[in-house]
Amino acid sequence: MVLRGGTVVDETGSRRADVVVADGVVAAVGQQLETPRGATVLDAGACVVGPGLVDLHAHLREPGDEEAETVETGARAAALGGYTAVVAMPNTDPPIDSAGVVREILELGAGACCEVRPAGAITRGRAGTALAPLAEMAALGVRLFTDDGAGVQDSRLMRRALEYASSLGVTLAQHCEDAGLAAGGHMHEGEWSSRLGLPGVPSEAEELMVARDIALSRLTGAPVHFLHLSTAGSVALVRAAKADGLRVSAEAAPHHFCLTAAAVASYDPVFKVNPPLRSDADVAAVRSGLADGTIDAIATDHAPHPPEAKEAPFDQAPPGMLGLETALPLALGELGLPVGEVLALLSWRPAGIAGLAGSHGGPVRAGAPANLCVVDPSATWVVDPDRLASRSRNTPYAGRTLTGRARHTVLRGEPVVIDAEAQR
Repeated sequence: MVLRGGTVVDETGSRRADVVVADGVVAAVGQQLETPRGATVLDAGACVVGPGLVDLHAHLREPGDEEAETVETGARAAALGGYTAVVAMPNTDPPIDSAGVVREILELGAGACCEVRPAGAITRGRAGTALAPLAEMAALGVRLFTDDGAGVQDSRLMRRALEYASSLGVTLAQHCEDAGLAAGGHMHEGEWSSRLGLPGVPSEAEELMVARDIALSRLTGAPVHFLHLSTAGSVALVRAAKADGLRVSAEAAPHHFCLTAAAVASYDPVFKVNPPLRSDADVAAVRSGLADGTIDAIATDHAPHPPEAKEAPFDQAPPGMLGLETALPLALGELGLPVGEVLALLSWRPAGIAGLAGSHGGPVRAGAPANLCVVDPSATWVVDPDRLASRSRNTPYAGRTLTGRARHTVLRGEPVVIDAEAQR
């Protein structure tokens, strides 16, 4: 296969080049390369050819909630979004808290059109009381552990988890939320919660746990990754921790740099998410953190729900929104960053955090695994929930015209998306 006429962009820089793929790897990169006999030629004209995107944070719902999503449908949505790897969150039913469930996810993802790597739970049942068998899951290749959907509230247990994870060479990722302070809240506590009469979640509920885990990282020397940062205070805490040389990393979701609490004025539960949509100042801080490297990665926090769940009243509906097919154009259109910096946030930096740098996100060069995406930065399209690959429809961007799209996605040398259409 030949990707013809594009501009290759990776962590080494940018250059006009064709890319030849054979036997699952990049065979050659250069200008005016000869097309091998019988090769498939994919047009990359006016496009960027880069390493495939990597999502640190996707809810694929299987096992237990297959009416919302499955590994297969979530992987298809990911491939259409330009992703070649996603990390599946462990808040399934049963949770991914044992070697047996890890094996199940790996088997479900074996034939998918995007590599699916499960994250393991930090605690058994995600209950926050006893450590899960981290070593058994790590032996199966799990590199990221989190109780996402809930933060580990017990500071002593979190310290033990960090010490144990450090000895295993894996990373703990924290959903930063003080449960007591956040209890009963359904949106950001501030001007709009007062106007709408909805109980709010204060920024401090997130920031207290960010500060605690920074302190625990300093105490243990272990790395910690912060999921979906949403407040200006959290960004400032992470920036200071990095300046002190601590081993911390962070991600932000597109909705936290695109949308504000004002969107909740419609009382439409599609805008309910956890952590909640925040203030204009928080959005500005998240954007600044992405621009200056304080926030290492963009993660979708793809969270599908069946229609009947999102049609409940706002205070009864579950939090979460779709993200896999819209993250790339939102990042290209909203952040004002060069395409190379956007790809860094979506590809090679998250690949490093996820422990996937050997197979995803690396430089596009001969001998490298052929996990690639071809991005058309000028393509415009209208978000139609009924045409998204997910089993669910809860996108907050319905009817919105976005600019930028994955034209082709290549997984292990095989085109799984051609001209923005899934091939399987």
